[in-house]
Amino acid sequence: MPKTIFEGAHSALVEIMIGARKQSGLTQAELGERVGKDQTFISLIERSQRRIDVLEFIALARAMGRRPEELFATFLAHAPDKIEI
Repeated sequence: MPKTIFEGAHSALVEIMIGARKQSGLTQAELGERVGKDQTFISLIERSQRRIDVLEFIALARAMGRRPEELFATFLAHAPDKIEI
């Protein structure tokens, strides 16, 4: 199993995104299709092998039927106090 290249706040974001996808009832392939990407794009994000930029975050949230600002508020509530970049 490959080691994650991102930790801390990124891990919290990934967990929230995985939870939102599962709550929406979408597979990785279905979510990828909705944003014009393949399943491996979603898999890389969910395995913390690829960061999500703000535009991707918005597109993914909307594709899952979520309001981006609400999903981001969930992230902020779970983010560590110190965020390293």
